[in-house]
Amino acid sequence: MPRLSVPVAGPTALSTAASAVSAATTLVIARGIGAAAFGHFTVVLSIALIVTVGMQMSLHYVMLQELPRSDPARHRAMMATALVSTLVVGGGGTVAGVVAAPVVAPPIGVDAGALASGLVLAFAMTLNHLTESFLRGRRRYALVARLKAAIAVAYLGGASWCLLGAGVTDPDVYVAALTGTYVVFAVAALAAVRIEPRAWSMAAARAQYRHGAYVTVIAALTGVLFGLDVIFLNHWADRADVGVYSVYNGFPKRLLGVVFTDGIGLALLPALAVADKPAVMRRLARLAPLVAAGTAAVAFAASTVFFLLLGGAYPYSLVLMGLSAAGIGLHAVFNLYSVALSMDGLRGARVLIACLAAATPAALVLQAACIARWGLHGGLVGFAAGNLVPVVAVIAVAGRVYRRRDVPAAPEPEKVP
Repeated sequence: MPRLSVPVAGPTALSTAASAVSAATTLVIARGIGAAAFGHFTVVLSIALIVTVGMQMSLHYVMLQELPRSDPARHRAMMATALVSTLVVGGGGTVAGVVAAPVVAPPIGVDAGALASGLVLAFAMTLNHLTESFLRGRRRYALVARLKAAIAVAYLGGASWCLLGAGVTDPDVYVAALTGTYVVFAVAALAAVRIEPRAWSMAAARAQYRHGAYVTVIAALTGVLFGLDVIFLNHWADRADVGVYSVYNGFPKRLLGVVFTDGIGLALLPALAVADKPAVMRRLARLAPLVAAGTAAVAFAASTVFFLLLGGAYPYSLVLMGLSAAGIGLHAVFNLYSVALSMDGLRGARVLIACLAAATPAALVLQAACIARWGLHGGLVGFAAGNLVPVVAVIAVAGRVYRRRDVPAAPEPEKVP
C-alpha cells in the first residue's frame, strides 16, 4: 500500500480533523435541541442526502477523474460545463421541488417545510461537492483542508453560541447554518478557480453526464437503500425516536464515512486501481468477518463517548447499541466491496449495480416491516438486515465473476471533452 507523501499527508490530517469537528458540532446540536427537534434535523438531512444524487449526477466524480489527467488549458472549460449544468439541473429541481412540496410531502410522510429545507440543503451540498472536486482535481489539497477547517470551526462556534448564548432550539436554524457552510465553501472554492461560464459546451455536458451514469446509478441505489430508513421511522414512530435513532446509527455511520473518505481512501484507492482484482476479491471474502467484527467493536466502544457527551436526553441502551454496532460492522464490509468494485471500471460497476438492483427491494421491505412493527428497535434491526442482504449478494456475485485470474480487464473509461 502506498505511503502518503508529506504534502498530501498534512492536508489529509487537517481535512480529517475538520470532519471530526463537524461531527462534534452535530453532537452539540443534538444535545442542545433535544431528541424531537433533532429528529426533524435528521429527516431534513436524510432528504438532502437522497436528493443530492439526482442533482449532482456524479459530475464531481467525473471531475476528480478527468481534471488530473487532462491538459490544464482545458480545465476552465471542463469546470464551467460541470458548474453551469449543475446550476441548471440542481437549481431548477430545487425551485420546482419547493413549489411542489405541499403536494409531494404528504404521500412520503414528511411535512412540506422539511421537504423544502431538504431540497435547498441538497442544492448547497451539491455545489459543495462539485467545487471541492474542482480543487481536488487540480491537486489543491491544502486549500481544501484549510477551507474545511475554517468553516468547521466557524460552524461549531456559531452553533455553540446559538445554544449556550441565545438558547435557540429551533432545528431549522441549524439546518440553515449547515446549508450556509456548504454555500460558503462553494463560493470560496469558485473564487479560487475562477471559472468562465461562457466556456460551457453542450457536447462536453453530454459526455460528462454519460461518463458519470454508472456512478449515478450506484449512488441512487445506495442513497435509497441507506436513506429511507429515516423516512420510514419518521412515518411509523415518534419524531423523538428519529433523533435517538440518528445518535445510535447516524453518528457511527458518519464517522465510518469520514474514515473511508479522508483516511483509508487516499491510500486504499491508488492501491486498488493497480491491484489484481480477483486476488482482491478473494482477500476481501476472507477479511469480511474480521472487518465486520472489528468495526462493530470499535463502534460499540465509541458509543460510550457519544452518550457521555449527550447527557440524559438520549438514554444509553446496551441492546440498542449492540444492534447498531452489528449494522455498522456490516456497513463497513459493504463499503469495502463497493470501493473495490468501483475501482475496476465498468465491469465492477456492473457487478455492483446488479447486486444493488437485486438486493435493494428485499432490503427495503425488511426495513419497512421491522420499523412498522418495532419502531426504534426495528430501525436498527432493519439497518443491519438492509446491509446483510446486499453484502451476501455482492460476496456471492463477486466470488463468481472474479473466480479466475484470467478475467479480462475492464476497458478504460471514455475521455471527457
